[in-house]
Amino acid sequence: MSRAPRVWLLVALTLGLIVLAGLAVFLAAPPFWERYLSAITEPSAALPAWYQPRELVAGDSQPPAPRVTPELESLDGRALANAAAYAGAHDTLSLIVARHDHVVFERYWHDSNFDTLIDSRSFTRVLATVAAGVAVAHRRIAWPDQPVRYFLSEWRSDPRGAISVRNLMQLASGLAPAPESRAPWSPAARALFGTELTAATLARPLAGVPGHTWAAQRADPQLLSLVIERATGQRYATYLSQTLWRRIGAGNAWLYLDRPSGAAHADCCMVARQGDWLRVGELLAGEGNYRGYEIVRPGWVQLMRQPAPANVDFGATLRLTAAAGGGKAPYMAPDTYALDGGEGNFLWIVPSLHLVVLRTASGRHEDFDESRIPNLIVSGARDFVAPAARPGNLSNIVPGH
Repeated sequence: MSRAPRVWLLVALTLGLIVLAGLAVFLAAPPFWERYLSAITEPSAALPAWYQPRELVAGDSQPPAPRVTPELESLDGRALANAAAYAGAHDTLSLIVARHDHVVFERYWHDSNFDTLIDSRSFTRVLATVAAGVAVAHRRIAWPDQPVRYFLSEWRSDPRGAISVRNLMQLASGLAPAPESRAPWSPAARALFGTELTAATLARPLAGVPGHTWAAQRADPQLLSLVIERATGQRYATYLSQTLWRRIGAGNAWLYLDRPSGAAHADCCMVARQGDWLRVGELLAGEGNYRGYEIVRPGWVQLMRQPAPANVDFGATLRLTAAAGGGKAPYMAPDTYALDGGEGNFLWIVPSLHLVVLRTASGRHEDFDESRIPNLIVSGARDFVAPAARPGNLSNIVPGH
């Protein structure tokens, strides 16, 4: 046989082996590859089809808050229109404003409406923090600083067992974050698309001191949901439905599972009606009371708003300052805080005005100012009183003082 045919035969055999190896890898983990390939071929899907399987978080589908005119709630219509114009110029799906449990303004784009199902992304994380407060009230969790070793038998004799429930709520577990990567061999991709979510989360190594090392990572809310399951003896979706989601009148929602009857993603990916996140905002603005009903124990939302020692710009899942997320100006009302849902989704809460502003988006806009919308709306509240200006540092004016 001449040299050329032998070379081509060798090439054909090599390609055949590569194809067989790839087929073997695919067959070894077909759900992972189905999700992974769907995600990279449909990166801009508003509601990813690969969030499968899903588990129902049963809702109650109560009507939204009564709708009234902005003037009845002392809000300036021009300020709301300016906020909507800014939102509309930055790939927005919805802008909904509520005050004193009344919907005072709604604007929708791209054929969406209050009931449109969306990918809730990082909004999902706050539910574990709120549910932990309910579990404390039910005496399933003893206190916020209880170490997780009492719930996670895998860490009973492990240094990571000293991580507290509060540490997980504040994203201060000290666990090493998985580098954000969509490479199929990366830990982040394995956790997002794989079928062993709990094992992948429990495998995260300790890289810092719990309570003193902050990182915006997926592992902390995921571990918090696992603690809630172990503490209550219920599926996470069932506990959310019974103690929170149904009680605020939200519609049916779904959590993305790693496999049938497997672990639910508590870090992201909840499929829910976009308007139902306004209910969550009203619950937080009411300090755990929703339209006259106590959903979360008194003081829990205040605990969530306490600055994390490891990062004072954040509380428990809550962003406390505009500067932490790219706001070009401070929040006009100093008690404003926000849920950052990722990809441009925001829920702003102003407790002093009992004001809630929800903005959902079709993608993150590079020049989007995260303080602009809430500041425009607050500036149009006729009963808003700006805080007194603080005196400057005297040493900047008079040297030596």
